[in-house]
Amino acid sequence: MSKISKLFFIFVFLCFSTTSKAQILISLLLGDALNTDKIEFGLVTGLKRSYILDIEESSGLNNFNIGFYFHINMFKSSYLSTGVLVKTNVGARGMPTYPIGDPDFDDVYAEGELTKEINYFHVPILWHQRFYNRFFLEGGLQIGLRSKAYDYFDLEDTYGGDLEYKRDVGDEYTRFDVGLLAGAGYKIRKQTKSTAVGINYYYGLNDVSKVEDITIKNSSIYLYVKIPIGTKPKDVEVK
Repeated sequence: MSKISKLFFIFVFLCFSTTSKAQILISLLLGDALNTDKIEFGLVTGLKRSYILDIEESSGLNNFNIGFYFHINMFKSSYLSTGVLVKTNVGARGMPTYPIGDPDFDDVYAEGELTKEINYFHVPILWHQRFYNRFFLEGGLQIGLRSKAYDYFDLEDTYGGDLEYKRDVGDEYTRFDVGLLAGAGYKIRKQTKSTAVGINYYYGLNDVSKVEDITIKNSSIYLYVKIPIGTKPKDVEVK
């Protein structure tokens, strides 16, 4: 089996591992095998602020993300950038609550605040163009595979405490989310495989809500750090 074929099967295995912890651990252990002359592999982590475009009453929701990435060299300074964010959420907060059909519950949480949180595995497919081996621009598509989704009903009671109710709403969302992703970044060192920082913006194209009269399109701003794993001295020579 060729090295490219092995990398492909490892990539598929990582994508469909059952837990994010297992995926990250396997990524660290296989860093040497996944890095080649044409492929840069590493971990990506950062902070995301997500929004729901079609609900005016909502405000941004902050999340922490972690995953792994591949930069596959296509030409001298051009790359195909992909990978998987294995721990990532989208959604929004600050919305009014809604009735669920239980009069006692509805009365208690009528003045509460609603937070929507949707868990995804995100796979970006981007064209990544570097300039002077330090600055880069990238853009393309991002596909999201939904795993879970919850609505959180929050209420501050009269005694200063907080009441919270967590409702599983996974059946109210489509399985896939697709949108445009674009951004820019900077490599800390002027070397082919080195730590980079960047920012991306995601704009969801499809309505992920199955509920009648409710439209939900996701968007987010993502600040991240990419750290190569398993690189060798020859991998970091300036080109």
